[in-house]
Amino acid sequence: MGRVVITGRIPKPALDILRRAGHEVVAWESEEQQSRDQLLEQVCGADALVTLLTEQVDGELLDAAGEQLKVVANVAVGYNNIDVEACRERGVVATNTPGVLTDATADLAMALILMATRRLGEGERVIRSQTPWQWGMFYLLGSGLQRKTLGVVGLGAIGAATARRARAFGMNVIYSSRSAAPREVEAELGAHRVDMDTLLAESDVLSLHCPYSPATHHLISAEQLAAMKSSAYLINTARGPVVDEAALVEALKGGQIAGAGLDVFEDEPQVHPGLLDCENAVLLPHLGSATIETRTAMATLAADNVAAVLAGENPPTPIG
Repeated sequence: MGRVVITGRIPKPALDILRRAGHEVVAWESEEQQSRDQLLEQVCGADALVTLLTEQVDGELLDAAGEQLKVVANVAVGYNNIDVEACRERGVVATNTPGVLTDATADLAMALILMATRRLGEGERVIRSQTPWQWGMFYLLGSGLQRKTLGVVGLGAIGAATARRARAFGMNVIYSSRSAAPREVEAELGAHRVDMDTLLAESDVLSLHCPYSPATHHLISAEQLAAMKSSAYLINTARGPVVDEAALVEALKGGQIAGAGLDVFEDEPQVHPGLLDCENAVLLPHLGSATIETRTAMATLAADNVAAVLAGENPPTPIG
């Protein structure tokens, strides 16, 4: 049996899976994220690590764990926090949790679309601040979605699920992606693949669903924002560094685009101070997968990955 170190709080059903398999479970129970020094000390002697996206899993951390380390199970679909090559070099299996958070993240993307286009954040702030207001024909006018175009960057599972929701609101769908989506997905969504320039020019709402990598760092920067419609909205539920936040602030303040809805940020949990001054920006603290059902499913899938590797079996969802 192995020593499983869990770097942050995860739902109890995942802990139960590991304990039933006879493993020693060492879990970080504090609400606060541990420091790097605490993390390096905690992982010593681990046969398996269950990590959150807030931890950088690099050579230093892997070496601190020791040569007996067999698996790193990331409780996230994205794994830009993991040096996958460093894992391979040390014979450590790396896993993630794809699939189980698709609907929750797509729901949130659609919520951000509605909040941004209908100016719901602004409206709620009026009520909560007890600012005097009066109904009028032109008061807090937003934009409808019917017959508008949703542009999707990355029509994978989450991008397609978001497009499916947008279609129910009467939107048309175009997308840009490294490879074409399956024909049946395109047919279901009525989606057409276009190049990035066309996507930027034609989208009324641009929703980002691409993975983060050096190739997608600041994929949306000043040049791309300038190419969008002045009436368009930018939605990001992917990863913060896909967007150049400083450029986005300038675009929002200068009226280059109408608004934005962000669930992720470049330097989480820090947010560019300029965004806080933008009334036309909806800002959420990385809630894409934040439902009881989804977070539990993510954690139990990570536990299943650990249990499989420590039993000498192939994990359900390896990276690469």
